Amino acid sequence: MRRLVRETRLSAADLIAPVFVQEDLGARVQVDSMPGLERLPLGDVTCEVEAIQKLGVPAVMLFGIPSGKDGTGSRAFDENGIVQRAISQIKGCFGDRMVVMADVCLCQYTSSGHCGIVRGDRIDNDTTNAVLSRIAASQAAAGADVVSPSAMMDGQVAAIRGGLDGAGFADVAIMSHSAKHRSSFYSPFRDAAGCAPKFGDRRTYQVPFTNAREAMREVASDVREGVDIVMIKPALSYLDLIAETRRRFDVPVSAYSVSGEYALVKAAAMRGWVDEDEIIREVLHSIRRAGADMIVTYFAKQAARTLDDDR
Repeated sequence: MRRLVRETRLSAADLIAPVFVQEDLGARVQVDSMPGLERLPLGDVTCEVEAIQKLGVPAVMLFGIPSGKDGTGSRAFDENGIVQRAISQIKGCFGDRMVVMADVCLCQYTSSGHCGIVRGDRIDNDTTNAVLSRIAASQAAAGADVVSPSAMMDGQVAAIRGGLDGAGFADVAIMSHSAKHRSSFYSPFRDAAGCAPKFGDRRTYQVPFTNAREAMREVASDVREGVDIVMIKPALSYLDLIAETRRRFDVPVSAYSVSGEYALVKAAAMRGWVDEDEIIREVLHSIRRAGADMIVTYFAKQAARTLDDDR
């Protein structure tokens, strides 16, 4: 009876697993603030993706950590960049059996640590969009199925769509971080990816967590520009915005359960304060219940092992 009346269902097929790959790394490195998460050398990526696929998770999202940075983030669009090589390696091994998504941003690649090109003490929005378009095209050329811009530049989806179409990659989808909020929940990610800003913060281009209507305007803008999938980020403290996005827009909705959400659960579980697997199930079901069609989560592998819709 409980199975028959269940309103929200969640399976491994609804999850996307983030994967961090670092250039010139000799062995896996544990991320201290995210227990269980590792930076991978390129040689370990195929093995990791195989483990993810065997658990029934259909997609990975790649984040790259380059061996060098500069003012323009040039390693981000290098055809021999770490993400481009990882994409090519995964697609060569798995083909269409794994959806490969790639983050499109500059924060890991710029010496400033900002998501855009810095001119003086300001972000140059239009120059950044041109660079984001180059990054996306280089990832598509390597074999990416989905590019996922997270820089929160005005007009980034239109710029990337135009760049992809012009380069012959009209079939490559865009999953935009449409309403990416300025959040303290990102701190462990910045540790994992080495991308904390060297000055100031990102409040000039990320959405204030106080502004729900502004978040919806950001989503609407991406929809007008031709986005294929929209994203709300973070997830757990923004369930109202996931639900509102699902109500207003007839496009696939993703949610990113971010690093801080992961770290909080892990820390409490390590102290024995919560049942980790049950908390993970509850968190992910709440995101799904709010209206997310898919969830980017660091719990993907762990959740896929324990999800059981017969409970």
